[in-house]
Amino acid sequence: MNHPSLHAGIYRCPFCEYLLILKPNTNVNAKVLQVKEEFSGKFKIPQAKYSYPHVTLVNFLQFKMVENRLLNRLDNIAMGYRPFRVSLKDYGSFPSHTVFINIESKQQIRNLVKELTAARQLMTLNKEKKPHFIDNPRLTVGRSLLPWQYEQSWNEYQHKHFTANFFAESMSLLRRPLAIQPDGKIIPGKYQNVMQFNFINLPGTKQGELFA
Repeated sequence: MNHPSLHAGIYRCPFCEYLLILKPNTNVNAKVLQVKEEFSGKFKIPQAKYSYPHVTLVNFLQFKMVENRLLNRLDNIAMGYRPFRVSLKDYGSFPSHTVFINIESKQQIRNLVKELTAARQLMTLNKEKKPHFIDNPRLTVGRSLLPWQYEQSWNEYQHKHFTANFFAESMSLLRRPLAIQPDGKIIPGKYQNVMQFNFINLPGTKQGELFA
């Protein structure tokens, strides 16, 4: 199968990468961005200040032709879910590469992720490329850190404090194109918003999903 050429030897990937997320409100977003900008400047991690604050629910690869069916399924799931409070407090880390803001109210998010597994088939590209459902939700400050960046930043941030709350009233699907180099390396594009799904807590929605 031939794929459209973007530049000499670089071709557009036939599938895209998707991210399903929770977005904090404007005030919390500004507060987190301030943390990320300070973190970025202090530990020389420019990408940290450019990534939009969010809580990832699911990450997956899929062909764009599946998108309409997926949107319908996600909308159906969201309509059957109620809005909930997300509490952020202090910092955590994944040694030796990531520093994040802790989420105290993890269970509501885990319950939502469990509901989202109903759309697993529509998020599965093939046997090797399956969706990654997040079991330990967090709000990332900096990731893919070098050893010295992680050591210095965590030595400081494990003693820092952060508190904020926001009301999750919806989830958002983002999509970015992928390109393939001659050596097989995949080059990701920029994420764009695809659709927002509002949590309505509509009775009977989940049952209707069985017949969708």
